Amino acid sequence: MKSALIPISIILASLLIVAVIIFTGGNSEALDGNNVSIVDGVQIIEIDAKGGYTPRKSVAKAGIPTVLRFNTKGTFDCSLSIRIPSMGISQILPQTGSTDINIPNPESKTLQGMCGMGMYPFEIDFQS
Repeated sequence: MKSALIPISIILASLLIVAVIIFTGGNSEALDGNNVSIVDGVQIIEIDAKGGYTPRKSVAKAGIPTVLRFNTKGTFDCSLSIRIPSMGISQILPQTGSTDINIPNPESKTLQGMCGMGMYPFEIDFQS
């Protein structure tokens, strides 16, 4: 009886994995084009921080004043600690609220950031 349960368990686990891939679109790295806006000549990139960063990848314009806006709502994990090593940025976010980080004139490159533990990465691709 136990030998019959193993193949059934494997089949059920496989079906569950396929269902997750289908319902999430198969790409957890998908770009969210709605998180970048320009208001009064300042580019605002909104990123939600809770259990990681959403979206994980953003595309923005290089060469214009930019604000990274991190939004939290009941966040209690390491997503509260933002690190952007290439810019020397290390900041603790409030558990609930909004925090702006100014980038005066971003270059055309990919900016990589992460949580304080390095578990949750995010990146912003600044394009000219």
